[in-house]
Amino acid sequence: MDCLREIQGKQAHDPIFIEKMNTSASWRCICVPGPLIVGAGPSGLATAACLKEKGVPSVVLERSNCIASLWQLKTYDRLRLHLPKQFCELPLMGFPTDFPTYPIKQQFVDYLEAYAREFDIKPRFNETVSQAEYDATLGFWRVKSVGVNGKGTEYVCRWLVVATGENAEAVMPEMEGMGEFGGDIRHTSLYKSGEEFRGKRVLVVGCGNSGMEVCLDLCNHNARPSLVVRDTVHVLPREMLGRSTFGLSMWLLKWLPIRFVDRLLLIVSWLMLGDTARIGLDRPRLGPLELKNLSGKTPVLDVGTLANIKSGDIKVCPSIKRLKRHAVEFVNGKTENFDAIILATGYKSNVPSWLKEREMFSEKDGYPRRPFPNGWKGESGLYAVGFTKRGLLGTSMDARRIAEDIERCWKHEAKHRMAFTRSLLQQPSSDSSS
Repeated sequence: MDCLREIQGKQAHDPIFIEKMNTSASWRCICVPGPLIVGAGPSGLATAACLKEKGVPSVVLERSNCIASLWQLKTYDRLRLHLPKQFCELPLMGFPTDFPTYPIKQQFVDYLEAYAREFDIKPRFNETVSQAEYDATLGFWRVKSVGVNGKGTEYVCRWLVVATGENAEAVMPEMEGMGEFGGDIRHTSLYKSGEEFRGKRVLVVGCGNSGMEVCLDLCNHNARPSLVVRDTVHVLPREMLGRSTFGLSMWLLKWLPIRFVDRLLLIVSWLMLGDTARIGLDRPRLGPLELKNLSGKTPVLDVGTLANIKSGDIKVCPSIKRLKRHAVEFVNGKTENFDAIILATGYKSNVPSWLKEREMFSEKDGYPRRPFPNGWKGESGLYAVGFTKRGLLGTSMDARRIAEDIERCWKHEAKHRMAFTRSLLQQPSSDSSS
């Protein structure tokens, strides 16, 4: 293995490296000839597949026991893709033709598992990366992971691909009185179905796509949900003018300025959904597409929740002031009783907790500092995939770019090694008889 030979050569002549590599005898060391990918979600799988297609081997580490752990372990039962399947395909392999336009959760998981089989991607599961740092002395990345048995492994690699994504950790907001409430408080990552809340008064905090859909699911199971709307929000129909709203937007943007497309979307939404401000859902000043580009905030695609808000089956509430015993006091001074609280407060990146690098990734939010489309590449062989705030389309773009860039380096180094080997073979042998 060329990587191993190079490291052994440095180890033999570099006392500083010897000291670094021997600081902890309990850690085993594995030299990775190609890139190391952290995360076996759609982003990690897409990158591994693109690399495989170009003949570059990779190693994928995953802290959970399965691929796409967010989808498999931390999503509610009724979840389905919010965008049509053609906008959610990973590179090199489309969805089965018999899948519906909006695949359900299990269908998407089946697609990802088939994708991993197709490209022979076999992640190393139950390995949690605790630290990754570039070793300038060595010229390689040193990545430490811990298994379920507590044993540590240090991977040494030339290229490191961060594929842990935007949804690595659940965001749990602090609210005054959380310890006093006494009822069930959980994040949507622990919510499966409204069945267990049948007949109960449930407060859903957060009015993004997840919060809206959880409210609808609760209604369908005869719970009594209320929705906390803390900010302005764009709600659009999932389909308009006979096409998916997202697909129509992408088509219109080919010909028209973004602000004109935004105006058109809002006019059609008003005709189809009415004035959402009348039911407590004020729209932002910026249009949905412009806001998405500037902040990454995704508009809500309505799948039936608005009708339940209009009918009164879902009550819209203002921000929470504090929690009380089985009750919530809102900022408008009103207090209402609830049996449970569901936090649809989203997720965040966890990159700053393990990646010891501050140039490419922001310590504040764990996203690449450079905005899309330039945030995929850092220095010293560091890459990021799945941080574009543009869903699986952004993931596919990142994966292709990363694979192309690493392929160039891979081929260049292979050519250099071949030339070096050839020069050694052409050297005349020394005459040992003299």
